[in-house]
Amino acid sequence: MVVLRAMRQEEYPAYCHYFIDDYSREIATNYGHPMELAVELAKKDLASYFPNGLEDTEHTLLCIDAEIEGKLSLVGYLWHSVNTSDNSTFIYDFFISGEHRSRGFGRQAIAELEKQLQSTGVNQIKLRVAYHNERALKLYKEVGFVITGFNMSKTISAS
Repeated sequence: MVVLRAMRQEEYPAYCHYFIDDYSREIATNYGHPMELAVELAKKDLASYFPNGLEDTEHTLLCIDAEIEGKLSLVGYLWHSVNTSDNSTFIYDFFISGEHRSRGFGRQAIAELEKQLQSTGVNQIKLRVAYHNERALKLYKEVGFVITGFNMSKTISAS
């Protein structure tokens, strides 16, 4: 059993720590930036979406709790933002911690998000997945996502 719940203020610093570490590694891998720059870019991105922490934002940060040994435990995070103009939401971050992967929690979390969104009129979920994240791509395909395009970049050298 999986429960999606609003992140509590006291949980936000741990999320920030996880996100900056994870996203900066993705930035460094995908764009070839040095790690120091990637960390700064990750911090800047997070601050632009959550300038006041969890207060006054159009973005929703959820904790994913799962029943483990009879009690609910935090197993991951889901960050999304609803676009009311096209009745969609965009998932910015979806994470199940390593020790809890391959137990169906990701699949259940997506199903629970769908259930929550249906009651609000949202009829489409969008996301971006890194090209090298085969595990996530496999999960998304299994739960019904389709590839709608490719993000690409090219580094040009200074002359």
